[in-house]
Amino acid sequence: MSSLTHFDAQGQAHMVDVAAKPATHRVAVATGRIEMMPSTLALIESGTAKKGDVLGIARIAGIQAAKKTSDLIPLCHPLALTRVAVAFAVADGGTPQVACTATVETVGPTGVEMEALTAVQVALLTIYDMCKAVDRGMRINDVHVLEKHGGKSGSWVAG
Repeated sequence: MSSLTHFDAQGQAHMVDVAAKPATHRVAVATGRIEMMPSTLALIESGTAKKGDVLGIARIAGIQAAKKTSDLIPLCHPLALTRVAVAFAVADGGTPQVACTATVETVGPTGVEMEALTAVQVALLTIYDMCKAVDRGMRINDVHVLEKHGGKSGSWVAG
């Protein structure tokens, strides 16, 4: 395992210098899910939640979050994102849940894994916020990077 890049020789946290890194096309895909009661999922699917279109608002929240990642994660670089896509899949077999997948792209000197993870987390938190009045027991689970492409390390896909 290589050393952690966010620490200098003295062990102090710092923002990594990416000035000498070439700009390449970079893509990251992250996913996660929120589990809920069947009645909560039915409310989301019917579009009759008191606060409005739950998934539409959560999609916009995820996109906004990806763009604001460097404001939330102290050592992340602000990036000019070229694409953010947030998608949802509803599943009612077994445990009722909404899965979220975020795909984030840029052309730049550093990757977009943190932006994809942040988009998923905030989208799922928005679903929680909009539905907590009817289901405080919702659970956000299994948030992780599915794949990343570009840069010196090339492609990586979760096994």
